[in-house]
Amino acid sequence: MNFRRIVALAHKEWREILRDRLFFTLAFVVPASLMLIFGYGLTLDVEHIPFAVVDQDKTAMSRDYLHRFIDSRYFKYQGEVPSERELAPLLADSRIRLAIVVPPRFQENLMAGRAVAVQTLIDGTFPFRTASSKGYVVAINAAFNNELMGHYISRRLGVSVPSAMALVQPVAGQLRYLYNQEMKSVWTIAPVIMMFVLMITPPFLTALGVVREKENGSIYNIYASTVTRGEFLIGKLSPYVGISVVNSLILWLMATGLFGAPFKGDPLFFFLASVIYVTCTTGVGLLVSLFVRTQVAAMMLTVIVTIVPSVLYSGLLVPIASMEPAGQFEAHLFPAMYYTDLVLGSFLKGVGLEQLWGKVLALLLYSIALWATSFFMFHKRPKS
Repeated sequence: MNFRRIVALAHKEWREILRDRLFFTLAFVVPASLMLIFGYGLTLDVEHIPFAVVDQDKTAMSRDYLHRFIDSRYFKYQGEVPSERELAPLLADSRIRLAIVVPPRFQENLMAGRAVAVQTLIDGTFPFRTASSKGYVVAINAAFNNELMGHYISRRLGVSVPSAMALVQPVAGQLRYLYNQEMKSVWTIAPVIMMFVLMITPPFLTALGVVREKENGSIYNIYASTVTRGEFLIGKLSPYVGISVVNSLILWLMATGLFGAPFKGDPLFFFLASVIYVTCTTGVGLLVSLFVRTQVAAMMLTVIVTIVPSVLYSGLLVPIASMEPAGQFEAHLFPAMYYTDLVLGSFLKGVGLEQLWGKVLALLLYSIALWATSFFMFHKRPKS
């Protein structure tokens, strides 16, 4: 293997990238743009849920109950409507996502020790948001009930309100959130978007770069030269690996600096793991380029083999543990899942090689398999 030939091929490919404005944009502008778009546009926080109320009691106690929702950061008060009939068009038009109906004699019944049913209407269009909304309503309602019971016991037994509240809730749950104490979804989303972007752009660059040689006929110069297939593949793809490594650093800076995601792990370990990952995803693009002859076909096939696994089988939207056994098996067949675990472990948990060596090894084996397969499939004497 001639090192000078590899350098010459890499230099030629780099000049082609700089000369082609569209390719240069795809290499350096698109990854950062995707990070911005998905970082700001994708959130798992369910807050500021628009809601309206129907207060048929209009007493101090009903107002106190409703203000627990109005003052919550999880809900956004849109006003009071006079009757239940006016809620249906608001919910159908998505102007509100939730409605609370306080029945007549709310305060009177509670003071008399009778149970009261407060109706809550929730837009069930999106199950995840619906489940979160239900959880908020149940928690606020439970807190109101506990407070009423505490004041009742305080009056009947003649004890202080804190003592009465302790009788109401003899077992108090103490929750501690580990790794993401503020429960900010952006701290999770921004690092995982690195996986998504680095799963898409390196294969696109590689597949288009190799197939472009086929379309314009310049690949025949390589066929006729003394350059070996190993020299061609390394020289051709090393600029794309280098560009992807640079992009991984830019995305890391955006995740930590722009989106504020904390990085608690070892920077060197994470950098080396990212190099292995982009080498792996570059190998995906190389393998794709061997099956197609046009850039349009390369783009379509790359979309299928990169976007689908990185969205569905990486843990980006659905936890792997929540999948069916068949889905979990499929997730382990794609490199996106392993890098997602590396990203979250390095950013939020602060773990390193001791805990994540298996993920790194999987990516390394994946890279070797992809590059070895591509090497043996690439021939300097194409089939007629």
